[in-house]
Amino acid sequence: MMEMTCLVVPAGSRAARAARAAAERLRDAGVVRAAAQVPGWAADGALGVGFLAAMLIALAGQGTLSGARLPSSVVLSAVIAVGLALRRRAPLAAYLAGTSALVAQSLWVGPSPVAPYANLIGLYSLGLYATRGRAWCGLLIVPAAVFGYFSGTGSSAPGRPGAGVLLVWLLALAVGYGAARRREDHQAARQAMQRQAAAEERTRLARELHDIVGHTVNVMVVQAGAARLVLDRDPAKTREILTGLEHTGRQALTELDRMLGLLRRDGPPAGLTVPGIAELPRLARRMAEAGIRVTVPPLPQVTRSADLSAYRIVQEALTNTLKHGQARSASVTVRLDERSALDIEVSDDGRGPPAGYLPGRGLLGIAERVAAFGGTLEHGGGERGGFRLRAVLPAP
Repeated sequence: MMEMTCLVVPAGSRAARAARAAAERLRDAGVVRAAAQVPGWAADGALGVGFLAAMLIALAGQGTLSGARLPSSVVLSAVIAVGLALRRRAPLAAYLAGTSALVAQSLWVGPSPVAPYANLIGLYSLGLYATRGRAWCGLLIVPAAVFGYFSGTGSSAPGRPGAGVLLVWLLALAVGYGAARRREDHQAARQAMQRQAAAEERTRLARELHDIVGHTVNVMVVQAGAARLVLDRDPAKTREILTGLEHTGRQALTELDRMLGLLRRDGPPAGLTVPGIAELPRLARRMAEAGIRVTVPPLPQVTRSADLSAYRIVQEALTNTLKHGQARSASVTVRLDERSALDIEVSDDGRGPPAGYLPGRGLLGIAERVAAFGGTLEHGGGERGGFRLRAVLPAP
């Protein structure tokens, strides 16, 4: 802890230009990147060794490294250096040790022109690496250390030179403490984002599995039931239904393979395409095999981002028709309105929703897909009975 002089170099001076050029050369050479990869313990150890050498050289220049004070000077300088080397692992203990050695050196050996800088780094490290409670201990240690140090220098008015130094040392503690808190806030925000991303990914996977497995299983159950009813009296019809059942199962396996490929981050397996509204006629034929006639008018060209979602919305709506509606027919309309928004409507002639019905997993999945586009969703009884669902996905 000592009075320090600052040298201000004009920005346009030759020295400033040379310093900038040297920094650019170091950066281009990769020195900065290499330094960032050095382990913390190695950097702290090198810092401690460097300060130890500097302190011993300074003390030798002052004539302190001679006579009876030689062992004390070396030991106290070594304690200060060790405190720097341990500033990350044990910041409070390291700062206490370094401060005690600094004050003892000032009282019994003589003040060092280098040791106060080491103590300043240790105090900054206390604020940066210690826990909140331990970092606050620096507020109790610093004033006592400043008083003890200036008492050893023989100053007749320790309060006057110590006041400025006390302010600088407390500022170093505050800077380290603030940097630590910002780092904690950044880590907390990053962890919150990771948790949110994981939750969204789980929701997306649950929705996809529900849409793929739920739809195909419901269709296969209906087809198997129809085959059982006509098995004895119409073998040809039974064979036709079982063929459709096999085809439905193969399509389910194909979509599951596509999804597993996406989960492995290597994309869909070769030859597989992501379903879109162009597949709705095939979906209508599958529903017809399950006993529901579905009409699909001509379809527009839509953006790739909305293509899969539109298909899944229609698929889930028709699955609900098959599972709950007891309908004989359904109609699907997909069009682009005057604002290029995608308007999807699915209605059936079934029994309609019961009074006070609550959306199940299927409708909730549709709502999540629509919400991802910032769109709107309506569902309930149709004007002519049955169930009606309408989703509007705004243009991207």
